[in-house]
Amino acid sequence: MQTLNQTGEKQMKKLTLSLCAVVAMTSAAFAGTQIYSKESKSVTPPPCPQWYADNEFNLSLSGSYNPTYNEWREDTYLVADHAWGGSIDLKYFVHRYFGFGIQGNLYFPNSDESISNGFTEVHSGSNRTVGSVLGTFTIRLPIGCSRFAPYFWLGGGGIFGGGQNHEFLLAPTQPFGIVDHEFPVSTTKTVGQFGGGFEVRITPHIGLMNDFSWNVISGSNNNFGMARTGINFAF
Repeated sequence: MQTLNQTGEKQMKKLTLSLCAVVAMTSAAFAGTQIYSKESKSVTPPPCPQWYADNEFNLSLSGSYNPTYNEWREDTYLVADHAWGGSIDLKYFVHRYFGFGIQGNLYFPNSDESISNGFTEVHSGSNRTVGSVLGTFTIRLPIGCSRFAPYFWLGGGGIFGGGQNHEFLLAPTQPFGIVDHEFPVSTTKTVGQFGGGFEVRITPHIGLMNDFSWNVISGSNNNFGMARTGINFAF
C-alpha cells in the first residue's frame, strides 16, 4: 500500500513538472511574438506642411530697379541709365509647379537734359512714365517640405510711353550751324521677358519674393534689366 502511494506521488510530481514546463514554453512563445510585433510596427512620418498648393491664385506687389543695357546717349527707349518702378503680378497656378499670369509694370526713368560736345542737344526724357503689360508662364519648384521655392518665367507683351525722336534746328552759334535736338516721344513696342527668382513663404498665404528679369525691346540698345523685391499673397 505504501509502495502504491509513493508511486502515485512520483507520478503527480512528474505531471506537475510537465505542466509547468508547458506553461513556461507557451508564455515564452507569446512573449516572443509580442516583442517581434512591437519591433516590426512601422511609424508613419507626419505629412509635409502645404506651403504651395494646386489651384492657387497669387497676387504679388513689388518695387523694381531697372538698369539699362546702354548708357542714356545710346538707349533710344527709356533714354536713361536706369529707372525705378513698381510691378504687380496676377498668377493662377493650375498645378503647384506651374501657372499662367499677367504682369503690369511702371518705370520712372532717371534722366536729365544736357548738351553733349557743344553740338548735340539731348533731352533724355525727364519726368516720363513708361509702362508695360505682359502675359507670363511660370515654373515653380518648391524644395521638399521647406518654405523655399525657386521659380522661372517667360513673358511677352507691349511696352508704351518711351522712345525719342530727332529734330534738326538751325543754330548759327554752334559748329556747322545745326543742332540735332533729341526729344522724347511716346511709342509702343513689343517686349519679351525672361527671368528667375525665389519665394520664401512666411505662412501658406504670405511670402517674400526676389527676382531678376531681362527685358528685350526691338534693338539691343533698348534692352534693360528688372530687379524686384516684394510680397506675395496666395489664395
